[in-house]
Amino acid sequence: MKIPRIVIAGATSGVGKTSITCSIIYALQKRGFSVQPFKVGPDYIDPGYLSSISKNQTYNLDAWLMGENQLFNSFTSNSQSNVSVIEGVMGYYDGFGGDSNFASTHHVASLTKSHVLLVLDASKTSRSIAATALGFLKFHRNSRIAGIILNKIGSKKHELLCKSALEPIKIPIIGVVPKNPLLNMPSRHLGLVSTLESKNLKIQIRKISKIISEYFDVNQIIKIAKTSTDLNKKLKPVHKKTKTTIAVALDTSFNFYYQDNLEALRREGANLKFFSPVKDKKIPKCDGLYIGGGFPEILGDALEKNQIMKKLIKKLSEDNLPIYAECGGLMYLTKSILSENKKYKMIGLFDAETKMTKKMRLNYTKGKVTMKNTISDKLHNFQGHEFHYSQLNSVASDSKFAYSLEIGEGIKNHQDGLIQDNTLASYGHLYFDSSNYAEIFVKNCLNYSKR
Repeated sequence: MKIPRIVIAGATSGVGKTSITCSIIYALQKRGFSVQPFKVGPDYIDPGYLSSISKNQTYNLDAWLMGENQLFNSFTSNSQSNVSVIEGVMGYYDGFGGDSNFASTHHVASLTKSHVLLVLDASKTSRSIAATALGFLKFHRNSRIAGIILNKIGSKKHELLCKSALEPIKIPIIGVVPKNPLLNMPSRHLGLVSTLESKNLKIQIRKISKIISEYFDVNQIIKIAKTSTDLNKKLKPVHKKTKTTIAVALDTSFNFYYQDNLEALRREGANLKFFSPVKDKKIPKCDGLYIGGGFPEILGDALEKNQIMKKLIKKLSEDNLPIYAECGGLMYLTKSILSENKKYKMIGLFDAETKMTKKMRLNYTKGKVTMKNTISDKLHNFQGHEFHYSQLNSVASDSKFAYSLEIGEGIKNHQDGLIQDNTLASYGHLYFDSSNYAEIFVKNCLNYSKR
């Protein structure tokens, strides 16, 4: 199976991978290619940029969440465009656990047999850039690095010094991007407006990508992508007949979803209908509800004032509608969210209060499903991910938890997954195809519809 592809990796975090990746996608599109973007790791934020510029949904590639086989299957089955472009995560060789290559960008590049363009921040170096490049080339016996992109070059003299130092290494320099604060992608951290709803943000992403794209050797990028080795073709998963409807919360507050999870639900026979807990006054007629992660604290006032929506969701849960919520969805289902000394009343389905903190809780998670729930009919081990700047306080002592964590903080005492009626809400995010979560969720929704 021929899939032209390229990985954009960085020496470290913050070297400009997302800006460079968006710009390469833009450049390829200008040459007439359709581009399918992917993002290494469990990140939800950068995929918004990649989807915005490519006009295609971005898929995550994470070996910890998905497993190696499922990662490969997802990549090959979703690479339907002319070129697949994969944005890396953190430093190129940074894997889970610090001393491991597992789940690193290099690991994903190896699994997908992709060539790599390494982005180097040249802003505070000149000749030493060659030592950095050589280190990355030699650190692993098969680095897969096929080219270098120099970012944040200060002047023409600076460029010449860097190029001269790199010349003996015989590694192609694919791009030289000047240092310019105006070329940095705007941060969407902690809920700055989503690309889903901000036309200005989309325009800004496109403007920056157009400028940076002029500093690449696009012909060389195309050549490298096209020389990728063939991959074994995998059978496409069978889609079951549509048999139930699941309403999915999707707006500025709730937009953290793995695209594969949504497609897993569709594959199992779910018709997905999207709605906004911020703006809408009704929920689409449905047999189940999925509330993903996001930033409900940013629009806490609007969520609080939408009394009709809060009452509807609480009533549906009390009616035993299958509901699955992650992170921001969990926060929305608690009694309140305290953010910057302002308390916003939420749904109150769970007897707990959410408090925003300055501490980032960013972990891969590992644990056991210890209680059957709306997405799992068996007790088993699982691996997931958590990313939040909040904690739950005053959690009721008689609360029921579905997960016991070996790795990760969860909600309380390394427990996660609050259960109430047929509702499951957790800080942790799961990849549905790592188990039969989509199948069981759809099955429970179907059972609800037959009552």
